Amino acid sequence: MKDTRSGFGAGLTELGMKNKNVVALCADLTGSLKMNDFENNHPERFFQVGIAEANMIGIAAGMTIGGKIPFTGTFANFSTSRVYDQIRQSVAYSNKNVKICASHAGLTLGEDGATHQVLEDIGMMKMLPHMTVINTCDYNQTKAATIAIAEHVGPVYLRFGRPKVPNFTEENQKFEIGKALSLLKGNDITIIATGHLVWEALEAAKFLKEININAEVINIHTIKPLDKDAILKSVSKTKCIVTAEEHMLNGGLGDSVAQLLSRELPTPLEMVGVNDTFGESGTPRQLMEKYGLTSEDIIKAVKKVILRK
Repeated sequence: MKDTRSGFGAGLTELGMKNKNVVALCADLTGSLKMNDFENNHPERFFQVGIAEANMIGIAAGMTIGGKIPFTGTFANFSTSRVYDQIRQSVAYSNKNVKICASHAGLTLGEDGATHQVLEDIGMMKMLPHMTVINTCDYNQTKAATIAIAEHVGPVYLRFGRPKVPNFTEENQKFEIGKALSLLKGNDITIIATGHLVWEALEAAKFLKEININAEVINIHTIKPLDKDAILKSVSKTKCIVTAEEHMLNGGLGDSVAQLLSRELPTPLEMVGVNDTFGESGTPRQLMEKYGLTSEDIIKAVKKVILRK
């Protein structure tokens, strides 16, 4: 069990040694973002801007003009909602090479409550032209994604979390932006999940197999650009689909999949996510259970959508 934010920290540390153009900026949350090693090893390339997130985005955009690759770090709510105007105007519109790295995403920030949680960020960021949106599932994948986005030219939103979660993807993997990962093969139902819900999807698939439902599980780590071919290929076989995400139903992964299927391949679809509400304080597990983000909720959605084939 490892937290995904530590994967970001490890990836940033490796980048610091490999790429002299990588710089890091933080809004007074160095420890929370696991940016300490980068700061200690490369103090001349680390900038503590304080609780001034809008200023951080503006500085990062300016740094790209000189060829730097800035990685900004703060909580996902402050990385998006608080600075959306600066991201839109100074980063996305100008197609600046800024990497917006956002920890403590979704509900599993936990006890800090609704003011620090964010469930709208994927929708906000995917609507911006030029923006790549990535939501990783475990430590290994987050580390690999952090390293990979330094090679991608253009703005990136990298979303990860606070709690410790199972670390189940391959160590030292090659991360391909926009390329979905098939984790399990099946013929009865497609389950596509992102972030912390990928593990829940795998747990759901284990139970479903016991009741003779063979689920195909796909890890969609890149929300934009979406791997349309992988989704359509799977759904062409299974004829029904469930999406799962720690995000609002409006604007998230399920929303993108629904748009794709409505245009290309109308298919029975159920979505597991948060339905038009803010979060609240509680442990990560308590919140996932209350807001319907567990393997049990995925199983219920699978049973429901199969009847609509």
